[in-house]
Amino acid sequence: MTFKNMLKKILIADDDPGIVDAVEMMLNFYGYDVSSTYDGRDALKLSGEELPDLFLLDIWMSGVDGRDICRQLKGNEHTRNIPVLMISASNDIDASARHAGADDFMTKPFDMQQLIDKIENLLDAQQSPAVSLA
Repeated sequence: MTFKNMLKKILIADDDPGIVDAVEMMLNFYGYDVSSTYDGRDALKLSGEELPDLFLLDIWMSGVDGRDICRQLKGNEHTRNIPVLMISASNDIDASARHAGADDFMTKPFDMQQLIDKIENLLDAQQSPAVSLA
């Protein structure tokens, strides 16, 4: 666990309670501040201090397509720069996830260490451009 993770917020949006519980527990162990929802539309209702540092979205959720949520997040000036990592049980939709604006993609079931590595890479990449020389 590294200190840099302590203040990083991650929102998990997945309609599978087993996935949400397992991922939430693992991310908490690694020091992330994790919140979750079973309805991806909840991600669109967040603002200000509620906004996470990264969205972890399932592509297939009951009643909603995670790619539509991703497009809306990437089209909103307040959330467009927040990394989106999409996950799905189908491995043939990587291209459509990225076309929707996702910053990365993983297929379920996934290795937890690979998930942590992808999250850390996305968060590190997000911080890099913010470095100011002033």
